[in-house]
Amino acid sequence: MLIMGIETSCDDSSVGIVSDGDVIANIVFTQKVHAEWGGVIPELASRDHIRTIIPTIDQAIKLAGITLKDLDSIAVCAGPGLLGSLLVGLCTGKAIARARNIPLVGVHHLEGHLFAGLTGSNIAPPFDALIVSGGHSHIYRVPEFGKYELLGKTRDDAAGEAFDKGAKAMGLPYPGGPSIERTAKGGNPRAFNFPRAMQTAGELDMSFSGLKTSLLNTLNAMTPAEVESRLADLCASYQEAIADALVWKLAEAAKRDDFGGKIVAVGGVVSNSTVREKIKNLCETNGWQYSLPGREYCTDNGAMIALAGEFRHKKGDFASWNITAVSRWPLETL
Repeated sequence: MLIMGIETSCDDSSVGIVSDGDVIANIVFTQKVHAEWGGVIPELASRDHIRTIIPTIDQAIKLAGITLKDLDSIAVCAGPGLLGSLLVGLCTGKAIARARNIPLVGVHHLEGHLFAGLTGSNIAPPFDALIVSGGHSHIYRVPEFGKYELLGKTRDDAAGEAFDKGAKAMGLPYPGGPSIERTAKGGNPRAFNFPRAMQTAGELDMSFSGLKTSLLNTLNAMTPAEVESRLADLCASYQEAIADALVWKLAEAAKRDDFGGKIVAVGGVVSNSTVREKIKNLCETNGWQYSLPGREYCTDNGAMIALAGEFRHKKGDFASWNITAVSRWPLETL
């Protein structure tokens, strides 16, 4: 079985091809047009997807050594995400499927991340899943594939947004996560006491807006020279606070949940070394199994859409030709 996955939910044009669960191609084009703005501009993103989606498909097909005639179905990310960006990938995938007379599968972006998080792993449900992707910082119980129960989520900024906004406040380039991680090297993660919000026993919702405000207040109390001289410490402490907050919530969820002693963590923030190390330490200390995707599968990619699409294809869960994109789509409603 050969499935092509198309991902255009935000600022990555990506196409992946899987064959019976094995990734045989995964091409990602990350847009650079947003760097000068310090964040994603939706209209610029959709226009760049139009420019790059066909060349990205061509590269994936060439890498996989196949043609469009070999595909069994097309999987497309139908949401959630930026509506204009989603429509580019959705309409492109729909056109190919229609022309080749093969099924079309509409994939939930977060379900795609979950399947990417299981690559190379033998973990099976039940498990708890931490999803920290874009505007999402959510914890789910997964009793079985395709069934997702929300345990906790952010009430304001997500972890990824906290990284981006924090980086912008410190004058670091977009995307914020990698910039803060690079700058934090050699810094003291305990130099600044940034808050870890909502750490009441049993509380699984998250908040990162107070952390961002604390950083802004700290920066405003320093001179530009002080900020420059202590930038590594600022980044290391800020990064530590985000990682601590995520891992504390994950541990708290495990206390009250029948999760089979298994943890899966996915999304772009999981590519951060501090976050990965803290999740790893939490699980190994408690004797839990865990799965962290390779960094190439943490950020948005076409392979994750293809993997989730293969699962849906085998269930016979095909989309109708009038499927459209949705900007908001709670995973638990699948």
